[in-house]
Amino acid sequence: MAAGAGLIASVRHSGRVQVSISGYNLPGRSFGSTDGSPMGNVHVGIQVRRDPAELVPADALEAQWVVAVEVVERDGQLDFRGPVVQGARGDRFIYLTWGDVDRSGHFVMFRRAKLMLNRIDLAIVRSALETNHLSAKVDLTGNDGGPRCARVDPPAIEWAALAR
Repeated sequence: MAAGAGLIASVRHSGRVQVSISGYNLPGRSFGSTDGSPMGNVHVGIQVRRDPAELVPADALEAQWVVAVEVVERDGQLDFRGPVVQGARGDRFIYLTWGDVDRSGHFVMFRRAKLMLNRIDLAIVRSALETNHLSAKVDLTGNDGGPRCARVDPPAIEWAALAR
């Protein structure tokens, strides 16, 4: 057996899904930083690799992102891959990144929210693989009234497989 052949045999490609993330209840463009200085042009975006993308003003009525995620089965476990997927195997997530945009258009990140992929019900993921569509509805205002951050758990997030 060639070196690495056992590893290759243990990975089975399961498919790609389009993940539609809908953010609602945005907290507004003003927020006070931890040092007390005001931020007046807060935006939220999806993190692609290390960079924020598709920024939405934090006073919008809603925020929408559609991203491709590859789902693979490895050693009997589902794993997620792609440019928006962060974290180690078994602890994968998508970041929503909050930042203040200065006059020159420079984004200064101050918070991130983790949409945990490994916490999605397995039946929802399997159904999404059949339709190629998964959705997440996210309440973007945290309990402190500011931008939601840290791990996002229900009821602040609702995952569903969408019909074709």
